[in-house]
Amino acid sequence: MERARDPARPLGEFERIERFFMPLAAPGALGLRDDAALIDGPDGQQLVLTADAIVAGVHFLPDDPADLVARKLLRVNLSDLAAMGAAPLGYLLTTALPRDHGDAWLEAFARGLAADQEEFGIALLGGDSTGTPGPASLSLTALGTLPRGRAIRRGGGKIGDSVFVSGTIGDAALGLKILTEGLEAPPADRSFLVGRYHLPQPRVALGQGLHGLAHAMLDVSDGLVGDLLHICEVSRVGAVIEAALVPLSPAAAGLVEGRSDRFRGSILTGGDDYELLFTAGPEARADVLALGRDLGIEITEIGRLDAGAGVRVLDRDGAEMTIDAVGWRHF
Repeated sequence: MERARDPARPLGEFERIERFFMPLAAPGALGLRDDAALIDGPDGQQLVLTADAIVAGVHFLPDDPADLVARKLLRVNLSDLAAMGAAPLGYLLTTALPRDHGDAWLEAFARGLAADQEEFGIALLGGDSTGTPGPASLSLTALGTLPRGRAIRRGGGKIGDSVFVSGTIGDAALGLKILTEGLEAPPADRSFLVGRYHLPQPRVALGQGLHGLAHAMLDVSDGLVGDLLHICEVSRVGAVIEAALVPLSPAAAGLVEGRSDRFRGSILTGGDDYELLFTAGPEARADVLALGRDLGIEITEIGRLDAGAGVRVLDRDGAEMTIDAVGWRHF
């Protein structure tokens, strides 16, 4: 599926970046086309820098527990480091909070950060704090390191590569529907899916393990099809994926069975998965799957890159599925 530009609508997120900010970018910014920037450091290392902001009512619900908001903020940035194969080093934090986010909210927020600092071996380096009439806006800049020249970028995909994804897809999008649209699910499934929305699992060890195996990689934040389209556009290739191969958790499978609209909207294009989506050559397939087994992370081959353009999704009968919106749009 190729992205069409409608002159009647406002510029989208990536069109804004291309028009207004790419001319300002330094060489290490990689044309603003990747998950992070690269800066040469000492001893054969490169620094990897990435930044993400989350806003109440857009990326998290205003009544979400503060500790989970903090952990999600840190983890979505760690996921960007993982998508380039980097090891976490530290982070900068900026908060713009309404007055009703007082000491109790901040205490819980800091407790969430502390828990994930210990889990992922990362620490706060600085930042800024300010007030706002609302909504709450939180921005985090994460720093990582990797050996010079080893970054796994979006533009390395090759015709004939297999397309792989870690974990399961669509859980977070369904969890959000449970919280905001009243989607019904059995209690255990509800708890699992909502948990996947609140607390993504950045695949840091997997990202580092894919050095020398993966040709192109990013994390699934805006939707499986839309994010694969980014790889295709930068790598100048096309992709074909088989809907039946997209990995689903039992909880997600139960909610989308027989519901093609829900499958398209939550599984293929829902986003918030923060799983790694990557391509690798046929010669690396066995090593890729072995790495997943060693780390206890499910890795699934869902398609291939070809000489076409855009992303095609095939149903069980081999017919191309129609997908109106390929992923999340901020504008």
